[in-house]
Amino acid sequence: MTTSRDWPLYEVFIRARGGLDHKHVGSIHAVDARMAMEHARDVYTRRQEGVSIWVVRSSEIVASDPAEADAFFEPARDKVYRHPTFYDIPDEVKTL
Repeated sequence: MTTSRDWPLYEVFIRARGGLDHKHVGSIHAVDARMAMEHARDVYTRRQEGVSIWVVRSSEIVASDPAEADAFFEPARDKVYRHPTFYDIPDEVKTL
């Protein structure tokens, strides 16, 4: 017997009425993206908490490894072109 736990897992993100970004609010199991949207609406916006919903299959999310944060996020010292001091700014440019 197949249960909803056998369906793919989706992560749900909701954008609040006054918000500018979507926030992760939870996860749901659904057969497909359409069902995931409908279930996300029913479960996470019952009191009209949001104006937009994103659902993403959990298996499709790729994330950086927190153990590699220093190497991943530290500015590359060997790439001076990433630093504004590398460029000559013309005199006619007043602000950047």
